[in-house]
Amino acid sequence: MNNSVVNTARLLSAGLRALLVLTVLTGILYPLAVTGVAQALFGNKANGSEVKAEGKVVGSSLIGQQDYSLDYFQPRPANGLGENPVNTQYKLILSGATNRSADNPELIKWVKEAKAKVVKENSTADYKVRPSEVPADAVTSSGSGLDPNISPAYAELQVHRVAERNDLSVTQVEKLVEDHIQGRTLGFMGEPRVNLLELNVALKELAAKS
Repeated sequence: MNNSVVNTARLLSAGLRALLVLTVLTGILYPLAVTGVAQALFGNKANGSEVKAEGKVVGSSLIGQQDYSLDYFQPRPANGLGENPVNTQYKLILSGATNRSADNPELIKWVKEAKAKVVKENSTADYKVRPSEVPADAVTSSGSGLDPNISPAYAELQVHRVAERNDLSVTQVEKLVEDHIQGRTLGFMGEPRVNLLELNVALKELAAKS
């Protein structure tokens, strides 16, 4: 009986010591090491890929925003994902695809309305947008509804409006877009893209200088 108690106590003691050691290793030392390496080598990414303007954080380059005035480049639409009166910055109650088939009447209606809106908003006195020039990402939401990027084609389509509303030359704004085009990841994955938040921050700085 005494041996049984002693063996049980020994096993409990060994288990508790193992628990303590593993807690320190995996619950404290490992997280601290990973955090330290991330901060040292990938500080911006580890902190959420923050984008700053005038010394303040204005958003993340990983999350799209929906609240730009027509003085700025516009994002992809985010229809069909619901509205949240608390989150007024993104106006989304969730992220995810709208789950409409290509021949769904509601989706077709959204696309037609979005295309008409893009044509109207981006046509100026000196430049008229043709419906055939409107790219797909200008009239459809992304899988998440929070895509931070737009295609170079959609950015270029907006150049004349942005230039007119900010008293800039078309050449200046075209150069701004060109400077913010990112190529395919690793040279072969995905498509060329323009990060909208970074582009609009640069646009605001350019307009302020001019």
